[in-house]
Amino acid sequence: MNAEQAKIEIERLSDLLNRHNYLYYVESNPEISDYEFDMLLLKLQELEKEFPQFASENSPTKRVGGDITKKFETIVHRFPMLSLSNSYSEEEITDWENRIKKTIDEDIEFVCELKYDGVAIGIQYKNGELVRAVTRGDGEKGEDITNNVRTIRSIPLKLKGDFPADFEIRGEIFMPQKQFQKLNAEREEIGETLFANPRNTASGTLKLQDSKIVADRGLDSYLYGLYGVNHNLNGHFEAVSKAGNWGFKVPLEKNRFIERTNSIEGIMDFIHFWDKERENLPFEIDGIVIKVNSYNQQQKLGFTAKSPRWAIAFKFKANRVETKLLEVTYQVGRTGAITPVANLEPILLGGTTVKRASLHNADQIEKLDLHQGDFVFVEKGGEIIPKIVGVNDEKREQASQKIEFIENCPECQTKLIRRDGEAQHYCPNENYCPPQAKGRIEHFISRKALNIDGLGSETIELLYSKELIKNVSDLYVLNFDQLINLERMAEKSANNLLKSIENSKLIPFERVLFGLGIRYVGETVAKKLARQFKNIDEIIKASYEELIETDEIGEKIAISVQQFFLDESNLEIIKKLKDFGLKFKIEEKEKISAKLEGKIVVVSGTFETFSRDELKELIEQNGGKNGSSVSGKTDYLIAGANMGPAKLKAANALGIKILSEDEFIKLISS
Repeated sequence: MNAEQAKIEIERLSDLLNRHNYLYYVESNPEISDYEFDMLLLKLQELEKEFPQFASENSPTKRVGGDITKKFETIVHRFPMLSLSNSYSEEEITDWENRIKKTIDEDIEFVCELKYDGVAIGIQYKNGELVRAVTRGDGEKGEDITNNVRTIRSIPLKLKGDFPADFEIRGEIFMPQKQFQKLNAEREEIGETLFANPRNTASGTLKLQDSKIVADRGLDSYLYGLYGVNHNLNGHFEAVSKAGNWGFKVPLEKNRFIERTNSIEGIMDFIHFWDKERENLPFEIDGIVIKVNSYNQQQKLGFTAKSPRWAIAFKFKANRVETKLLEVTYQVGRTGAITPVANLEPILLGGTTVKRASLHNADQIEKLDLHQGDFVFVEKGGEIIPKIVGVNDEKREQASQKIEFIENCPECQTKLIRRDGEAQHYCPNENYCPPQAKGRIEHFISRKALNIDGLGSETIELLYSKELIKNVSDLYVLNFDQLINLERMAEKSANNLLKSIENSKLIPFERVLFGLGIRYVGETVAKKLARQFKNIDEIIKASYEELIETDEIGEKIAISVQQFFLDESNLEIIKKLKDFGLKFKIEEKEKISAKLEGKIVVVSGTFETFSRDELKELIEQNGGKNGSSVSGKTDYLIAGANMGPAKLKAANALGIKILSEDEFIKLISS
């Protein structure tokens, strides 16, 4: 395929993928399977790598992320992003409507919308292509998070129809409930602290440096506010409909996410409907927004210093009930984290019966000043499980005792520890505290780790109680006779389990590393460590400085990795797993060339065509070795945008050849 043919094919594939992306994520009406979509995307990725000169900033391949943003640039908004005045009572909404009528002496139509509990965003499009996405910030200026927003599949990269040449659209980015629950399940599996609610998680996700992680989080959006549009539009509702025609995911009238009315009764009906139905939405809302529809009337009403007079937000009250605290119990997680849980007199809250509520940690118990038998206020507002937000002091019995956080593990009685700067207490008896030992085995056999089928939590419990397994290495000495004697274990099940255990020896190193259950080492971090150090022995002997030079590895993770390998029992388990034949080193891919043979190359900064990981892979496939820091042994420094000034200074001082991304591509392609 020559260059001209490649250009035509890249454009064809991009248009096709954009269409199917719109059908799937906006229309919820896919025409092809996920596999067919992935094959088209893979074909486009391969063409863009072969012909990088035709790769667009808004290519569908940008959806998968990979760009690294070290610092988010501050941008002044072209149109200030004002906040809405909030109301918590229906009387205030009525007063607002009366004030509108005093100013506007003609028929008034209102638009009612959902108030999405997410992150406000402003996105600029030029000639139908996304060019910039900026957070609300302080309303006058926000942060440029364009790379991360490009990964959100419900936000179009290219528009269709009769769109304006240059305009901005605003709305909310949020995390769907299903994605939030999935993310927390994954964090629970690796022993990390759970995220509190979808809104904060969405906000934190949009500020991550690695857009690949943002892409994996599955954020969604609704966009509805047009700015800088001279399109002969009469009002807000018409503008939302028009934006939908251009390819945006907008609130639809058929879902009752947006509705027009000319009366206060219509406004109240919309509020009452969603106050009840919000529990059934796949995302969080925290109220209703009411706007005057007509742009002419909006102009007459104008603005206060902080908000428009023609719009107001009605905030729902958090679901709160009062019930009695029966007792506080303590759970031990896989990593030894101790979580206090309030056991309550059952009560109905938000359509479900609540018996337990999160207390998070010792500081929370102290802050609430909890006593035995207290009557507590419980809320459910975007949390995984309800939480206690206060105590009814008037109902407290004088003789009730203050609840003190436990000092010893409730499972193995080991004295608990609390590390500096951390809120949670931990049981340090990692290998012999039953919940931790069983939890580590469950994590090890999970789908994203060693993927051993036929071992559920009940079977692990049974094997552990019969002392057939105490740690993950014991799985590899199980035999048929031991398994067939277990309850509910038939001959076929036993053979399948043994086969699955044997097959796990083929699992690649990065997943084995993840399966070890090192605290804070999730799936992504395990891959980064594996790619950087190549084998387990290099990770074990890595210094603190070498660890934190690895992408995504900060102080907390580096210390945790070192502490894990200082434990002799962990090293003994790894030795046994090695002897059983598990993979503890990266399997090197076949080399493309020897153009970098014997050369040490350092990659720093962010790049246009390739991600840093892709560049490092290319270095190795061409015979080179990746360096983590610039030294006298370094042969090349590939310098991208926003690279560290220290590395650049060191390279210049040592006379090391500095290459741009294009120069590097030419070097290995020559």
